[in-house]
This record gives sequence, C-alpha cells and structure tokens, in this order.
Amino acid sequence: MRSPRRRHPLLVPALLCALAVLAARPTAASGSAETGADGGTAVEVARLYADVAVATQRYEEGRREADAQRALAQRYEELLDGRRREIAVLHEDLGRIARAQYREGGGLPVAAQIVLAGTPEELLRGQHVFSQADTVLDNAIDKSRRAEERLAADEARAAAAWQELEKRNGELARLKRSIEHNLEEARSRLQGEADAAALAGSCRGAVRLEQPPASYAQGWVAPVEAYELSAGFGSGGERWANRHTGQDFAVPIGTPVRSVGEGRVVSVSCGGSFGIQIVIEHPGGYYTQYAHLASVAVDPGERVTTGQWIGQAGTTGNSTGPHLHFEVRVTPELGSGVDPVPWLAARGVNLG
Repeated sequence: MRSPRRRHPLLVPALLCALAVLAARPTAASGSAETGADGGTAVEVARLYADVAVATQRYEEGRREADAQRALAQRYEELLDGRRREIAVLHEDLGRIARAQYREGGGLPVAAQIVLAGTPEELLRGQHVFSQADTVLDNAIDKSRRAEERLAADEARAAAAWQELEKRNGELARLKRSIEHNLEEARSRLQGEADAAALAGSCRGAVRLEQPPASYAQGWVAPVEAYELSAGFGSGGERWANRHTGQDFAVPIGTPVRSVGEGRVVSVSCGGSFGIQIVIEHPGGYYTQYAHLASVAVDPGERVTTGQWIGQAGTTGNSTGPHLHFEVRVTPELGSGVDPVPWLAARGVNLG
C-alpha cells in the first residue's frame, strides 16, 4: 500500500535557505541624516518587499529540485512495491517447496526411512533427494529473509525522506508567517506615520530608498510594477465631486511607486483630498501626479529617470483603501487631466 504522505507538498531546500537568511535580517533600518527620524519605517517596508521578491525568485529557481525530490520519493514507492511483490513470490515458493517435501516423505524421521527402504542404495538415494530438498528450502528461506531485510531498509529510507520533507514544510510555513507578520506590522506603522503627516499638512521629507538596478527598453513604464486596475478615468462615485480624474492602481501599502518617465519633480505636498502626493513634469508638456502615498523619496526640483522609485503607495487623504491614484495632466493643476490608459498605451505601456 502506498504511503498516504504523498499528498503532502514537497519543499525546496533552496527556498528554505533563502527564507532563513531573510528572516535573520534586521527588521529595523537605521535612518540616515537625510531620512530623518521617521525614515526607518519606509526603508524597512522597502527592504521587506525586497525580501519577498528574493524568496519568490528562490522558489521559482528551486522548482527543478522539487521535481527531483518528488521523483525520488516516487522511486522509493516503486522500489517498495517491487520488494513487496518479490517477497510475495518467495513466500509462494516456500509454500510450494514445503508441500512437495511433505508429499515426498521429506518429513519422515531417519529411523522410519531406514525401515521403509528396500536396499541400502534406495536409502542413500532417498537421503540425497531429501538433502537436496532441504538445501533448496534453506536457500529459499534465506533469500526471503534477505528480501525482507531490504524491504525494511527501503521503508525506513522512504519514511525518513517523507519526515524530512514534512519538517521542512513546517519550517517554511513558520518562516513565511514571520516575514508576512513583520511586513504587515511595518506597513501599519508606515501608514500611521503617513496619516499623521497628512493630517498636519507637513511632509516629512524624502526617504531615500535603495532601489535594485533596473533597465527599461523603452522610455515609459507603468507607475507600479504589479497591480490591479480599479477606478478608471471619468468614472462616477460618491467620493468625487464630479468624475474620477485619474486611474487607480490597487496595491498594498508600501509598494514602490515609479516615475512613468524621465522628468523633474514639480511639487511634493501633504494634506487635502489627495493626501501625500507628487507631481512630475515630463518633456513634451505633460505632467503626472501620484497621490495617496505613504512616503516620498524625492524632493521638489529633483530630476528623475524612467522607473525611478519616487515614493511608496498608501491610503492617505480621501481614500477608502490602499492604492495609487495616478493622473496625466496638461498643466500641473487639477482639472487638466487626460485619460492615463490610452496616454500610456500611445507610449508603449499597455496596462492590461
């Protein structure tokens, strides 16, 4: 019978190692003079997002090893099935040999054989036959015993392999929960600090985020890397005085927000319906706005490049949940917006 443990998920040692390293990393980032006292939380969230990305990459890279582990476990199961079939055949052979010996008188004592033998030659022939039968039986018993020993060893190896996989599964679950817990706590702190800044109408200043190297084949990108589109341009809603003036991207708090193209930071402001927001001027006379942020990573007047992290998404201002409000305008002021989706599509960025 096959082990029911096959239903358990197999694990990737490479992922475990990566997560162990990530879990051991310090969760609090030391703020520099540039970030100020409150900058550590934003940096911590960014680092935790990076940890999640590394863990995901290690998981994908380790899939081949998981397949190898699965194939090994299946080979153990097939080997065990073969051993069981071999032992069943040996047991049948032992029964057949024993029955044959009984029918041929192999069970008679030596005294009875002497009395029943007609001649000494007949007695010797009988003894030789019986001796051969005993040898065959002994060999069969020894072969069966060795097969059972191999089966026991194989079963022990298979059980050890499944136990190790289950152990790793528990460790992985704990490590993932730890990272997720740390990230959730950091997100909550970041949003609390952002709400306080927005309520006071005073931005905390740029929090410089360590961005991984990236290159883009074209001059424009989406404002966030992974997202779900929510409220679109021109849609109605009770939270807007007229119509929705931009495109919303549903993302978790702390998600890095990117400049869609190169340009210059026109303004960074806090408070009001947009909460913490950034406006960037691009070549060609267009402006982009990034609103409801939890932190900013640029200062007014600063030059930015395509894809550069300029802040982190949040839910400040007139917002019902974490998202990025993104606008494209022909002036830096509200009321001059154009639909961001076709505007980006015309520049090679299909939002899907």
